Amino acid sequence: MANDSKTWRCGKYELSFDRPRIMGVLNVTPDSFSDGGEHFDPDAAIEYGLAMLDAGADIIDVGGESTRPGFTPVNPDEEARRVLPVVRALAKEGAIVSIDTRHVAVAKAAVRCGASIVNDVTGFTDPKMVEFVKTSTCGVIVMHAGEVAAPTRTHATVQLDTSAAAFVAEKAREAAAEAAREAEKPARRRRGKLLGEPKPEAKLPGGVVQPSLPFGDPEPAPEPSSEQETPAAEQATAAETVAPAPEATPAATEAASESNDRLAAMMRRSARREEAYVPTSQLRRFTLPDSAPIMRRVMGFLSDQARTLIHAGVSRDRICIDPGPGFGKSANEDIVIQRETAKMASLGYPLMCAVSRKRFVGAVSGVTEAAERDAATFGVCLGAIQAGANIVRVHDAAGFAQFLNGYWAVAKPQPRRAFVAVGSNLGHRCDNIRAAREMIAEIPLTCVSNSSKIYESEPAYETRQDAFANAVIEIKTELAPLVLLDELMKIEAELGRDRSKKAKANGPRTIDLDLLWMDGETHGGKKLRLPHPLIGERDFVLVPLEDLMHDPARFFRYNGVEVKEPEDRVGHIVGELGRM
Repeated sequence: MANDSKTWRCGKYELSFDRPRIMGVLNVTPDSFSDGGEHFDPDAAIEYGLAMLDAGADIIDVGGESTRPGFTPVNPDEEARRVLPVVRALAKEGAIVSIDTRHVAVAKAAVRCGASIVNDVTGFTDPKMVEFVKTSTCGVIVMHAGEVAAPTRTHATVQLDTSAAAFVAEKAREAAAEAAREAEKPARRRRGKLLGEPKPEAKLPGGVVQPSLPFGDPEPAPEPSSEQETPAAEQATAAETVAPAPEATPAATEAASESNDRLAAMMRRSARREEAYVPTSQLRRFTLPDSAPIMRRVMGFLSDQARTLIHAGVSRDRICIDPGPGFGKSANEDIVIQRETAKMASLGYPLMCAVSRKRFVGAVSGVTEAAERDAATFGVCLGAIQAGANIVRVHDAAGFAQFLNGYWAVAKPQPRRAFVAVGSNLGHRCDNIRAAREMIAEIPLTCVSNSSKIYESEPAYETRQDAFANAVIEIKTELAPLVLLDELMKIEAELGRDRSKKAKANGPRTIDLDLLWMDGETHGGKKLRLPHPLIGERDFVLVPLEDLMHDPARFFRYNGVEVKEPEDRVGHIVGELGRM
């Protein structure tokens, strides 16, 4: 896992997985199962999303429709009204934003507002959604939502009678029953199929087959026998079909929409199955069901949908897969699926672990309240990471970032290259820079591997101040970017940097430390942006970098940074002040 070679292209971003990536959950809903209503206000949602970024989240997953068991479907217009202001604000701060939606109209609008990932809980079974993502460059998350248990069949008790008369009578009954079934077949309603059974299939342009949704239709109600009396409620219903129908009310329309929503129906069945479960005295030979049929359904669907997207024109490196824990699955089935994480990782796509606060996490930990399941969630996520999961989707992004940083520092030695810009224009400028270099070398899990010469430059942005001394220090570190940034801020404070509100943002300072770039890291938010968004316009950064690498302008352009021509930059270098 520490050297996972997979990459995930999400619009203008490219995520590597030498370290697991954290996706923070941001539900802009009034009814999500563990945090419903907490971030329903757009301003509150934006503030919380930025806080998750500053705490260590790499991606923010914004959703405007709860898909908990028994959820009420949301109109796409209402869903868009909830999420678009949040997506726009977070993307403006450089965040990698995922839109959690099954509605193509919402996905299109969110991508226009800056979302880089489309997370479809129905697994891109809507051909319109496939048509949209093939024309964009966004990353896609294919999720499995559906029952994985084989259909149950009930058998009547059989008593054997070996007499010839009984044999003849039984054959006659079978023939009569077969004739009756043939007569009723045209009127019989076709029942929905579970994932893995034959279904009607849609075709995309180019002849690509689009599988049906991975969940069955609601079971049809049994028809009353002709010998039974029709209940009064059904007589009333029949009478209404004959009488002129009144104009449909919005509430009635919404109710009808919900009854026809296949995902809502599947989740209602899942909730009823959980509530109706009663232990029996019959003993089982094994603690969990057989994994083979479950994984055939889950992995078969994920593989088929990934191939469908590829055949439609979506490049393979844009696809991530998610087995969809909790979506139509029992606790036992979810545990089986999580234990087979290595098999799913072997499919070759980035793999998501989205178990945060789910029912099965409560089942294995004994925690009833969903909001109290974060510690158990971290344990399940750690098991998935060790087996090959690349992304963890969690509600408590700050807590999991601490958990992961602690585990990773001990379990996964992984020094990475980074560049830190150093500047000073108060006091003994060169001495301040050398002192900062010595203090950076004392940061835990960090060493200084190289340093540029010290240059003098014109002041940038705030021009009415003394000239600056500038340098760039190359380091190797095993710390997470935000942890390293905190250490750099401590050095600034110790050397007398004033970061209070009364100090000018680009005014005089004894020392200024900027984390410019770190190998394999892309980050957005108020606290830290990586790569540093102003590298490309700062001459006092690009010139010192030439001492440490060949053609830094080309290097950063390759990493998606716009680099200006020398004459268009700010803070031009005017001379050399010596070596470190």
